[in-house]
Amino acid sequence: MSIETVQVSADHPYEVLIGHHLHDRIPALVGDGVRKTAVLHPPTMVDAAERVVHALSEAGIEPVRIDVPDGEAAKTAQVAARCWSVLGSAGFTRSDAVVGLGGGSTTDLAGFVAATWLRGVRLVTVPTSLLAMVDAAVGGKTGINTPEGKNLVGAFYEPVGVLCDLDTLTDLPIPELRSGLAEVVKCGFIADPEILTLVETDPAAALDPSGPVLAELVRRAVQVKATVVSADLRESTSVGTRVGREALNYGHTLGHAIEQHEHYRWRHGEAISTGMVFVAELARRAGLIDTDLVERHRSVLSALQLPTGYRADAYAELRALMAVDKKSRGSTLRFVVLHGLARPAILAGPEPELLAAAYAAIS
Repeated sequence: MSIETVQVSADHPYEVLIGHHLHDRIPALVGDGVRKTAVLHPPTMVDAAERVVHALSEAGIEPVRIDVPDGEAAKTAQVAARCWSVLGSAGFTRSDAVVGLGGGSTTDLAGFVAATWLRGVRLVTVPTSLLAMVDAAVGGKTGINTPEGKNLVGAFYEPVGVLCDLDTLTDLPIPELRSGLAEVVKCGFIADPEILTLVETDPAAALDPSGPVLAELVRRAVQVKATVVSADLRESTSVGTRVGREALNYGHTLGHAIEQHEHYRWRHGEAISTGMVFVAELARRAGLIDTDLVERHRSVLSALQLPTGYRADAYAELRALMAVDKKSRGSTLRFVVLHGLARPAILAGPEPELLAAAYAAIS
């Protein structure tokens, strides 16, 4: 596969490169005049981090490796503070840079550290999981979690470039590929139905990390996200039922609540998969979509062996957790729903009976 380039035309335009053997391109993205670059990575990415460190050293840039915990454990104020301490001890200035190498949690943390150190240094994200490639690493959202919820502390901060090296997917466990594909399927429902067709035609090919179908799915999902964030970087254009960047949160209101309820034992994509079926049921009961589209949610996600339901006894706690969702306004819950395939909309303040009925349909 040749290198595909997707342009993100937000406040500070940058490119997302999709292909193979891309680590050697990191020094060029970091840019001229950079003396030092911090490489944040989890323990599972030691070998890849060594390749990045070597490439930076060869280019005359001093690398500073920072090991961070794997998964959501990286996204805490304590870990961010430790990263700031390393940058301070190493004498990082505004002309230096941060590279986030790893899954979505690592790129979220790296972006937050880059955004806050000296009020902003250059950032390159190198996502190594499917979920990070199509979601976390593209779009300029950075953040950490608090005990009260997921991603409640963060900043909009754009990278200078994103490298999606498809070689890193060959060692990814199948459950992680499935989790990432939930976000890909989301892009199909909100913007690009061809994604759904590709998955429906051959679900096994969609899960083949070395095959052309998954590469095409990555490109399409990145293009969807790039188009949406280029038009609305800071989620500022949703008015009434019109929806901007918030469309990317399709399935996330309940999904984030499930993640928190599970203490993050569920993978992100697993929770979002269930969340998408929930809002499909909600939209059907609100008269916005038909039963066929609801069932298409279940069939596409089930074909990838992703969950489509959750425990009936958890509703009260999940309802409370949804109340602190970032899309809420005061006491009004707001959900991204569909008003037809690839037609996202906002449903604000649905009746409690409607919410309960939609949840009952997935429990």
